[in-house]
Amino acid sequence: QVQVVESGGDLVQAGGSLRLSCAASGSIARNNVVAWYRQAPGKQRELVASLTSGGSESYADSVKGRFTISRDNTKNTVYLQMNSLKPEDTAIYYCKWSLSYSGLRYLDYWGQGTQVTVSS
Repeated sequence: QVQVVESGGDLVQAGGSLRLSCAASGSIARNNVVAWYRQAPGKQRELVASLTSGGSESYADSVKGRFTISRDNTKNTVYLQMNSLKPEDTAIYYCKWSLSYSGLRYLDYWGQGTQVTVSS
């Protein structure tokens, strides 16, 4: 089984920075996509950033230039560095590991979520 554990959420003032961590344990496929999502109260869950095993990065327009996704493959850990935080960044942040063992189909594993609150 694959287990995903997130950490790093906190209360921070606007303009501050925060780094989230997401560690996966178990059998991790070479072909994978790691993504960060967030969900604010009353809103749909949205994709914030993603990183493929090939190194391709993608960001939501709302966080471009402020957030950076990265990973340490030796630890099976992905990070989300968040700078210049805004109150609208307040949400529960979720990490998802999408693993492909066949090269055609992906299996998704979600973390429990970590709360990020940005005060004005």
